[in-house]
Amino acid sequence: MSRTEVLDRGVARAFSALSAAAKRGLGDPALAELVAIRASQLNHCAFCLDLHLALAREHGVGERQLDLLAAWQEAGDVYDERERAALALTEAVTVLTGRFVPDEVYERAAEHFDEARLAHLIALIVAINNWNRVMVSRRVPPGGYTP
Repeated sequence: MSRTEVLDRGVARAFSALSAAAKRGLGDPALAELVAIRASQLNHCAFCLDLHLALAREHGVGERQLDLLAAWQEAGDVYDERERAALALTEAVTVLTGRFVPDEVYERAAEHFDEARLAHLIALIVAINNWNRVMVSRRVPPGGYTP
């Protein structure tokens, strides 16, 4: 079952358009996939993990980064400061501990992304969380994506 088969076509097109616009605006397809994978790990979305791991490999993300993503904070220099800021923001927006994104997490991301790219990064995080919630709720199994 594809991502678009689990939703009304209009809703699926809107979700897809948001995802595509956010990725384009971020301008870094490899980072976009790391963000999508990390959110999908947190949300336990096997379908999206399967999909975005394949896309990450297509965009040249190395196996070491993919293997250590669940423990990115402890992974030393496997991730640069920009990637770390994006991953911290991904976790803060996905989990919303205390119902807000901590100022220090937002400020750290703002150091690495201009205002437009930061807005696109947040939109990307929101978009993957939308997809995760739909796919997990509809119990869509992995394996529906072919590169």
